[in-house]
Amino acid sequence: MKEVLDLKRIPKHIAIIMDGNGRWAKKKGAMRIFGHRNAIQAVKDAIEGAENLGVKFLTLFSFSTENWSRPQEEINGLMELLVKTITDEVPMMMKNNIRLESIGDLDSLPSAAYEKLMEAKRTTGQNDGLTVILALSYSGQWEITQATKRIAQKISEGKLKVEDINQQVVADHLETAGIPDPELMIRTSGEFRISNFLLWQLAYTELHFTPVLWPDFRREHLVAAILDYQQRERRFGKTGEQIKS
Repeated sequence: MKEVLDLKRIPKHIAIIMDGNGRWAKKKGAMRIFGHRNAIQAVKDAIEGAENLGVKFLTLFSFSTENWSRPQEEINGLMELLVKTITDEVPMMMKNNIRLESIGDLDSLPSAAYEKLMEAKRTTGQNDGLTVILALSYSGQWEITQATKRIAQKISEGKLKVEDINQQVVADHLETAGIPDPELMIRTSGEFRISNFLLWQLAYTELHFTPVLWPDFRREHLVAAILDYQQRERRFGKTGEQIKS
């Protein structure tokens, strides 16, 4: 991987919308949960690939607030799979100095999933290598709404003035406070939308869409996305001449 990439321009933060598990399973004549189970290797490849390249933050869109409307059988299977995957992967995280974090409405998770997640976060909390962030029961609109409520509460308590609100104040009240915005967002399965994911944080993120279904995603696809990112000029509203000067 390192031979084809400019190691000085590796994104510090990569976010991934892991899409296509259901379609992958349907192609094989199986139930959707079969696709979710076979997606675990893709998660491992993404984490290990990011860690190997020196990525500092990897955010994985694991379960959205909208996903609660799916059939209960699928939800139950996903939550059981979440518990098992977290349990199985903690030793790997400890071995590779990986820290686990999470964003989203965690109180809505089943107690077994919540407790296993908190346990894994405590166990890996002192690691200072790659930080893997699971977005669980998460949506960008929910996050911005929660941030608005926190800011309004501080104003009502006299801890904050309306005129003091700026972009940094809003960012400091988001789930991702203290985490740099993603430089690269990858979405699998050929869909061309961000699906209510990190709406504030993706303002200037480079977007990479691949037709690969998530269970088939491997390190070479991560490399291809980063290579695509490295070929772009990030201007942040400036002209190309300003960036080069």
